[in-house]
Amino acid sequence: MKKIIAFGASSSSTSINKQLATYAATLFDNCSVEVLDLNDYELPLFSVDKEKANGIPSLAHDFYNQLGTADLIIISFAEHNGAYSAAFKNTFDWISRINSKTFQEKPMLLLATSPGARGGSSVLEIAKNRFPFQGGIVKGSFSLPSFNDNFDAEKGITNAELKNQLLEIINSIEL
Repeated sequence: MKKIIAFGASSSSTSINKQLATYAATLFDNCSVEVLDLNDYELPLFSVDKEKANGIPSLAHDFYNQLGTADLIIISFAEHNGAYSAAFKNTFDWISRINSKTFQEKPMLLLATSPGARGGSSVLEIAKNRFPFQGGIVKGSFSLPSFNDNFDAEKGITNAELKNQLLEIINSIEL
């Protein structure tokens, strides 16, 4: 059975991006899903001085190793001022010190959502352009606008057109 690692790139305990990543992972057939929470991998603020003095924290190694077990990585990005959340960027910085090919040549589905009409599209573009240089094989991307209007915790994406767009992307990804 293929394994999906999914997570929201946010430290919010009520992350809408974690909800979207989890939902998207459940749309794949015959896969096991493991949902990670960045709060379980809280790391000191990255600096080369801290790395030199203390090495790379074990939680960074744990997170990197988890990614390595995946047949597909699904990340849904919170957008903070048009870019990654500080929590994700810090984790990303630490694990990139383990291997510059951070995503270990794994296929990826990149998502973003926000309460606003642009649905995190700015951060999604950053990730789509950056991750191939970090060993990510981006197989698809999807932005869900106006999360509160288009998503229900029980039903998932409630807008039929948007749900069909995501399903088309998912169906194009071979695992």
